[in-house]
Formats: sequence, structure tokens, C-alpha cells
Amino acid sequence: MSTFIIVQRTYGAYKYEFVSRKGKTIFTSNDFELRFECEEQIEFLKSAIERCVFLRFKSSSGKFFFRLILDDHEIAVSRRYTTQLLLQKGIDEIIKYADKAEYLDFSSAEDVFGQS
Repeated sequence: MSTFIIVQRTYGAYKYEFVSRKGKTIFTSNDFELRFECEEQIEFLKSAIERCVFLRFKSSSGKFFFRLILDDHEIAVSRRYTTQLLLQKGIDEIIKYADKAEYLDFSSAEDVFGQS
């Protein structure tokens, strides 16, 4: 199942990523000052996924990506895809699994996997 993952950037801001069932990042959110803001937007996105708009673009290097728009606000940008078909598969995965996805919080400095 796809998952939202919350992480903290090196400069202190928080973001979340939507990761596919195969472990590839589909999109990355904008930055947030506080961690709970990520959680709130994830829950809002999950409840309003049918209102999302996916604006598709092609970069100057020929890669395809989309911007995720919700209520006239850009909330995320996708990774770069090599083909339009792969781009569409990423969008389809969001539509199909986002409302059921759980989220994992990797933003703390604790070692998630413990000592080896």
C-alpha cells in the first residue's frame, strides 16, 4: 500500500512525500514550519482527493512531472518521469490509494531501526 512519509529537512522545515507500493516517491509536498501541519494537510488531502487537479508539465530536459493543486493552492510537485505513461500511473496511484494510505513519521532524530 502507498504511504505518506513525514521527514525533516536539514534546515529544519518539514515535508511529506507520497511513496508508491514499490517504494518510489511519487510527489513531495511544500515545506512546513511545524510537523503537525504536515499531518493536517495529509488528512485534508486524503479527504479531498477527488477535488485535486493534476497540472502536467514537460521540463526542458524532456522529463514529465505534475503539480498537485487543491482548492487553488499548489501543495506538491511530483518526481520526474521519463514517459507520459509513467506519469499517468503515478497519478492513478494517488487517486486509487491516497485516501487509504497511512503516514509514517521519520522526522525525529531517533534511530528508527535501533542499534545493529
